[in-house]
Amino acid sequence: MNLIAPLITSDTALLDASFTSKKKLFEHAADLFARIHTLKSADIFSSLFERERLGSTALGCGIAIPHGRIKGLKQACGAFYRLQTPLEFDAPDNQPVSICFVLLVPQDANEQHLQILGELAQLFGDDAMRAKLLAVATPDDLTALVSAWTS
Repeated sequence: MNLIAPLITSDTALLDASFTSKKKLFEHAADLFARIHTLKSADIFSSLFERERLGSTALGCGIAIPHGRIKGLKQACGAFYRLQTPLEFDAPDNQPVSICFVLLVPQDANEQHLQILGELAQLFGDDAMRAKLLAVATPDDLTALVSAWTS
């Protein structure tokens, strides 16, 4: 089953984005989701920032999965960021992050939240897939690559 493919579109697949900090990345993601899903940017930013304060969402190998629960969100959504300049994310392997998948879930979506995080960890744990994600040329190519992946 692929729970990730429905979460991203060519509008939420950002390749070679550039930010000076995690805070700037979270601000961009909050504005993006607010525009697409008619939510409050400040609520999204707060959710992402507060979760990150609990502990880094970096997995290692240049991957991070910032995530938050959003009141009023109807279904899970995501944004894929491939960063032009890797960001420091306090990763367990001390490597900066090049790929960031921002995940938002409805306030009460506990089981779904864990299932999606588990699938993202599998996707990003695959060395060959990480290489393909770093090399993909267009947002449409990225969504096709993720859609073709199976856990």
